[in-house]
Amino acid sequence: MNAQVLSLVTPRHPRARQDEGAPLGEILIRRGGIDAATLDWALEHQRKTGAPLGRILIAHGHLDESALVDALAEQFGAGRIVPGDLRAAPEAIDRLGIVECARMRLVPLMRQGAAMPVATSEPHRFAARRAWLEDLFGPVAMTVATEAEIDGLLTAMRRNALVGRAESRVAAEASCRDMGRPALSPRLAALAVAAAGVVAIWPGATLLALTLLALAVAAVNTGLVLTALLMRQTQGSPASRPIPLRMPKVSILVPLHGERDIAGTLVQRLSRLDYPRDLLDICLVIESADRVTRQTLRETVLPPWMRVVAVADGAVTTKPRAMNYALDFCDGAIVGIYDAEDCPEPDQLLKVVSQFAASPAQVACLQGRLNFYNSRASWIARCFALDYSTWFGMVLPALHRLGWPVPLGGTTVFFRREALDALGAWDAHNVTEDADLGMRLARRGYRTDLLDSTTMEEATTRPVPWMRQRSRWLKGYAMTWLVHMRDPRRLWRDVGAWRFIGIQVLFLGSLLGTLLAPALWLLWLLILGLPHPLGDMLPAGGGLALVLYLNATALIVLAAHMRAAWLAGHRHLIAWAPAMHLYFPMATFALAKGLWELAVCPFFWDKTAHGVSQPDAPVTPRGRGPHPA
Repeated sequence: MNAQVLSLVTPRHPRARQDEGAPLGEILIRRGGIDAATLDWALEHQRKTGAPLGRILIAHGHLDESALVDALAEQFGAGRIVPGDLRAAPEAIDRLGIVECARMRLVPLMRQGAAMPVATSEPHRFAARRAWLEDLFGPVAMTVATEAEIDGLLTAMRRNALVGRAESRVAAEASCRDMGRPALSPRLAALAVAAAGVVAIWPGATLLALTLLALAVAAVNTGLVLTALLMRQTQGSPASRPIPLRMPKVSILVPLHGERDIAGTLVQRLSRLDYPRDLLDICLVIESADRVTRQTLRETVLPPWMRVVAVADGAVTTKPRAMNYALDFCDGAIVGIYDAEDCPEPDQLLKVVSQFAASPAQVACLQGRLNFYNSRASWIARCFALDYSTWFGMVLPALHRLGWPVPLGGTTVFFRREALDALGAWDAHNVTEDADLGMRLARRGYRTDLLDSTTMEEATTRPVPWMRQRSRWLKGYAMTWLVHMRDPRRLWRDVGAWRFIGIQVLFLGSLLGTLLAPALWLLWLLILGLPHPLGDMLPAGGGLALVLYLNATALIVLAAHMRAAWLAGHRHLIAWAPAMHLYFPMATFALAKGLWELAVCPFFWDKTAHGVSQPDAPVTPRGRGPHPA
C-alpha cells in the first residue's frame, strides 16, 4: 500500500456520533470472520488477560488484521482507509506531535469537507480523545486503519523527524555524538605525540611508572574478582514470585542486520516463550537498506504477534539508533531486548513480569544472565563461555550487592517503559549503548536488579571475529567513561562517592588493565632471570615478591573461572580455565584497534556475524513451554 495516498470509504451504517455500536463479536460472526465457539473461547481468554478482543483473535491466528479493521469500521460507523487520493496532513501531524501520533495511533488526514478525518487503529479510544482533537482542529471524523497503515503514514510523511528523534533522543551533554567532530582527532593526535615524546625522553621512568600503575590496577581488578568469588559462594537462590493476575503488554525489540541464516531459528526460539500471545509484541527491527535481512524475513513465516519494523536511513547505522526508532512504534508497558541468535528460557517473560510487579518503581531495569550454547565449538568458544559465566554469574551479582551501577549486557535486558522514556532511551552513537544506559539509570536514581533467568546465545569461535567484537565493546567502554567523566563533580553529586568509585573501577579499571597488560607480561622476564629494563631498579627480594603477587592474582582469577563454570553448569570447561591466560591477551590487541577507531571512526559498528556456529546439542532451555492460551 502507498502510505502517502489514502481515501475514505463512506461507512455503510453512518451514525451521527462515532460511538460504539453492536458488539464486535456479533459483527465478526455475522461477517463470517469467526464462529460462535471461537468467540466464546476468546471472551473467556479476555477475562483472564484483559487484552482487546480483536488482538486476541489476531494473535492466536483466528482473524487477520484487515478483517478486524473492516468490522471495527462497521461497529463504530466510521470510514475505512484504502489506497486512493487522500493525503495525510503533515502540518496537523506536527501540531499533534509525531511522538503523540505514534503513541496514540492517530494520523490526521487532509480535510475534504467540514470535518477533518483522523485515522486510528484504536477506535475504542477515539471518543476519549475527540474533545482534545476538536480543540486543535475543529470537527473531526474517525476513520479506521490497521497499525501497519498508521505506521506507514507516519513514516512516509515525517521520516526525517522520526530519524532525527532516533538519533538525538538523549540530550547532547549526555551523548557521545560530539565525538565525531573533526576537531577531536587533532587533539588525540597531539596527545599521542606528547606521550611518545615522554617515552623517548624518559624511557626508563615511563616504563617504571606504567609498571607500577599496571600492578596497582591489577590489584584493584583482582580485588573485585575476589570479592565476587567470596560473595557468590554465600548467595542463596532467589524466592519465586507470584505471577500477576493481570499481566502487562510486553514489547520485545530484536535488532537485526545482515542476517541471512538466523531468522527461521529465531522465530522458532522466541515461539517457545511462555507468555500470552495477545500481550506480546515482538518487533524485528531492520535497516531499510538491509536487503539481505529484508529478503530473509520475506521468506520466513512470522506469527501474528511478531512484526517487522523498518528503520529509515540516517547519519549512523547502529543498534541503539534502530531501537530508538522502533521504540516509538511499540506500546508495551515493559520493553525487552533480544539479539538475533538468542534462545531465552521459556518462562523468562513470566519471571520479568513477576519481578517487576514485586519491585518498587525505583527498579527500572532487569538484567538476565547470558551464556553460550556452542561452548565446545573451539578453544575460544570455551574461554568465551568461561568469561561470560564469570561476568554474569559472579561479577554482576557482586556489583549489585556492592551497590555499584550495573552495566547492562545489550540483550536479555528489560525496562519499565516510563523509565526508558524519561531517560531518552539509548544513545544512538554509543557502540556499547547498554553499558551507557546502565550508568544513566544510576545517575537518575533508578536501580537495575538481576533476573534469575538465562538466555543462551552464540559464542564467537575464531580469534579475528572475537577481537573485532571485543574492540567494539572496549571502544564503547572508553566512550562511556569519557561521556560520564565530562563533569566529574556532577557525576559525583549524581551517584555519590561510593558509586563514583565503582564506575572508575568498572570502566577505567577494565580499560587500564587491558591497556597496561604488556607491562605485566614483561615482568616475567625478571621472574625467569632474563634481562629487563627495570632489572637494576628491583630491590632485594623484589623478584620473590613479584612471583608471589602475580601467582596470587592468577590463582584468584583461576578459582573464579572454575567456580563460575561449575555454577553455570559448564563442568566440561573447568579444565580449560588455565587457557584464559592465552585468551585475555587478545583483548589488548582489540583495545588498540578500538582506540584507533575512537580517534578516526568512533561510531563504526563492527558487526558480529550470527549463525556461523551450530549449538553443541539441540537447544532446550529450561522452563515451561509456550503459553497455551
